[in-house]
Amino acid sequence: MDQTANVMNNLASNDNSQIDFCNLLNKPVEIYFFVDPLCPECWSFEPYIKKLAMEYGCYFKLRTIITGKSTDMNISSFNRSDNLQYSWRKLSRRTGMNCDDAISENNPVSSPLLTSLAIKAAELQGHRLSTDFLRKLREYLFLDQQNISDESVLLEVADKVNLDVDEFYHDLYSHTAKKALQCDIHVAQEMGVEQTPSIVLFNRQEAEDGLKVSGLYDYDSYVKALFEVMGRAARPTVKPELIDFLSHFKFVASKEIEVVFDWSEEKTERELKKLQLTRKVERIPVKYGTFWKYIENEQA
Repeated sequence: MDQTANVMNNLASNDNSQIDFCNLLNKPVEIYFFVDPLCPECWSFEPYIKKLAMEYGCYFKLRTIITGKSTDMNISSFNRSDNLQYSWRKLSRRTGMNCDDAISENNPVSSPLLTSLAIKAAELQGHRLSTDFLRKLREYLFLDQQNISDESVLLEVADKVNLDVDEFYHDLYSHTAKKALQCDIHVAQEMGVEQTPSIVLFNRQEAEDGLKVSGLYDYDSYVKALFEVMGRAARPTVKPELIDFLSHFKFVASKEIEVVFDWSEEKTERELKKLQLTRKVERIPVKYGTFWKYIENEQA
């Protein structure tokens, strides 16, 4: 497997398919990543977690934890909230990750608990597929204003990311998924996580308390936290080519490319337009910003 392919594995799943010298390190750090599927700040964290996994993923094992925060909220008040619309607009403009505030009017979320159970059901089919499922689920929410607690929507998302849909449907209502979610909620409580997104970093070789970073910060803050827990700095892995990044993820925001590749907004637009002219990507305008879809059938 070549270097670019290995880097893309880091990006996609942070699993054990890493480059050889990183395997020798045996992943010195474990990162617990606490998210809530309805949390717009967690969605806005996507560019940073991609970049962290790409540049330093060979040094850490990532574990995504569903906090269950939204399962306890008054969902009718959430959907009707004027503050929700204002905060989503403000966050979209600040972070560049679209959060369409029309969700509360068009397709209000009805059962956050079922959404969280769906993520755990997807996880039963493997970490990589569950990562894809969570990503696609939030695209449906923040870009398409879909009710991601509706059973038919959940099954559609499962099909989109190539889950075994029959198995997913069975697991969605199973005791196993409920127990897995309860375990996640317990972990969040044990670690005192009260805000999403949050990450807690542990040095797996030392019996010390973890380092918790709560909230949405600049990328360098997370790198500094990683180095602090590792006890040393490290060089980032060489970035893949843009076309390889796009062919792997299929659908990404301009902002994600800006952050991952350290490019200005102008350079990002210029590089993507080159690919658009050669029919390798399609521009997908959204309410706040732009997404790009990789055109697979044009690759020969």
